[in-house]
Amino acid sequence: MPSARGTLDWSPAGDHTDLLADAVATALATAPGAEVAPIDATLADTERFCAAYDVALEASANCVIVAGKRAGEVRRAAVMVLATDRADINGVVRRYLNVRKISFAPMDEAVTLTGMEYGGITPIGLPADWPVVVDSAVVAAGPVVIGSGIRGSKLLVEGSVLADLPTAEVLDLAQR
Repeated sequence: MPSARGTLDWSPAGDHTDLLADAVATALATAPGAEVAPIDATLADTERFCAAYDVALEASANCVIVAGKRAGEVRRAAVMVLATDRADINGVVRRYLNVRKISFAPMDEAVTLTGMEYGGITPIGLPADWPVVVDSAVVAAGPVVIGSGIRGSKLLVEGSVLADLPTAEVLDLAQR
């Protein structure tokens, strides 16, 4: 039966910073108890990853970067939602950021601004002024698998750890 741990070989993340993006390794203090496991980078996308490593979709949380404008100011945020759900980007997240229009950040922009690989972006280690909008179901899920900043590994953290990130805001934002 699939679980958050799946068939991966998890180790303390602080012992294997070579499996993390630099910004993630630097920010590990904000994610107590985080574990990391190497994966095949070609299997980093959620559905393929979960199937290959026997990880439950409901124990996998995706991070997307969104951007919107208000009065010429670009406002960005990371949005965390379980792989089984869809975030209400155009409703809840748009209102939270107080922008008129919102969209997913372009891939090259997200990669450049985060210092992380596309498909591995995670809320740990993001720019200090970016809000991290975490769906309440992620917090309640217990241990969840998230990106590590690179495609060749994954992090395992308690969902509640994401709620404790310095700029985190927990909202009911999933469309179930």
